Amino acid sequence: MEYSETLLLPLLIGLLLGGLIVWLYTKLSLSSRYISRGELEKSHVSKEQHQAVQEQLAQSRQALQQTNEQLLVAERELAARKSDLRHMQEKLDTWELQMAELQKQSKLEFENLANRILEEKSKKFTNENQKQLNDILNPLRERIREFGQDIEKRFSEEAKDVVSLKKEIEHLKELNQQVSSDARNLALALKGDSKTQGDWGEMQLERLLEAAGLQKGIHFATQDTYKTDDGKNVRPDFIIHLPEGKNLVIDCKVSLTAYERYFNEEDENKKAKHLLTHLDSLRKHVKGLAAKNYQQLYQINSPDYVLLFVPIEPAFITAVQNDLGLFQFGLDNNIVLVSPSTLLATMRTVSFIWKQDDQRKNVDKIARESGKLYDKLVAFIEDLKELGQRMDQAQRAYTAAMNKLNNSSRFGDTVVGRAQRIKDLGAKTTKNMPPELLKTADEEEIN
Repeated sequence: MEYSETLLLPLLIGLLLGGLIVWLYTKLSLSSRYISRGELEKSHVSKEQHQAVQEQLAQSRQALQQTNEQLLVAERELAARKSDLRHMQEKLDTWELQMAELQKQSKLEFENLANRILEEKSKKFTNENQKQLNDILNPLRERIREFGQDIEKRFSEEAKDVVSLKKEIEHLKELNQQVSSDARNLALALKGDSKTQGDWGEMQLERLLEAAGLQKGIHFATQDTYKTDDGKNVRPDFIIHLPEGKNLVIDCKVSLTAYERYFNEEDENKKAKHLLTHLDSLRKHVKGLAAKNYQQLYQINSPDYVLLFVPIEPAFITAVQNDLGLFQFGLDNNIVLVSPSTLLATMRTVSFIWKQDDQRKNVDKIARESGKLYDKLVAFIEDLKELGQRMDQAQRAYTAAMNKLNNSSRFGDTVVGRAQRIKDLGAKTTKNMPPELLKTADEEEIN
């Protein structure tokens, strides 16, 4: 702008000189014409006056010549100034093109830098979120997989149980026959010793419970002590635990003496007498067990009946076949008579109930854990959404802050530009302004 003013001043001087020369030339022409007419009209003008006019005309011509020379100099100067102005305009146009290209390039570099920073931040955020999401989802996938495997395993086990149950029933007769045979042989050795007979019967009952799939200390207990309402201690032979805190009482009664005599007696009269003794012995066992009233023990939470286990299958069958009212007699006294075959089937049912209860508990537990995990997943997703919103707000705040650093309504009035000028003026600093900010600040100032 200052250079343009320098070019304009000589131009104005030249115009003024040109105007002055034109005015003088016009004046001289008019004067000459006036003098000529005056000489013709007034011939009486003196010679001195004529000479004075001639001198004045000579001076005017000399002044006109000087003015023409100055005009030529001014025109040459003007031409030179126009040439310089044209060169300066060309340089200015070139500089503007370079500045526009630099502005475009700087803007592109800034956008690339901002996009690269945002992409890096987004990538880092995505990786971290993916890791956190995997940390939550992987346990869920693992538990669902374990749940599916557990269900499949349960179904497979149940199918196997159904198949094996048929086989066990088929082998039950063989087992009962073997047990009965062992019992008869053992009975010969145990005759007359009630304590030994009782221990043997309890051993047979425990083996039967374990064969049914029940575990001692978990599904059943032996010889636990309980108190009756009047403070007496009682000890049921076996307590079978059922789900939901319920229990079943089993008492073992071995009546071998009368049955052994009945089995080995060949005389029919004596055989009938021994049979009556055997039947009477079982009824006494029923009454004796009913008198203990185990089902009323509040600590046991038992059904209204107690199982009386007869370990010798033939002795049980013989008694039931020859005393048709024996089973009903037991029910009337809240006693259910069972043999190895009937008790094994019952205990297999109890074992199956326990498996179903364990499976139900596992399903409930998995469902609860899955529900908790789902709730945590939903909460995490909500946190992710909130975090995304906050990142958007942070990005907008970052953009606004950068704009405040680089934007200004006045030429050269950006914060970055002013700070850099302070440094350029000699302020002592230990750090440099990032180059991309300086480029952006220069770009904004040019605009």
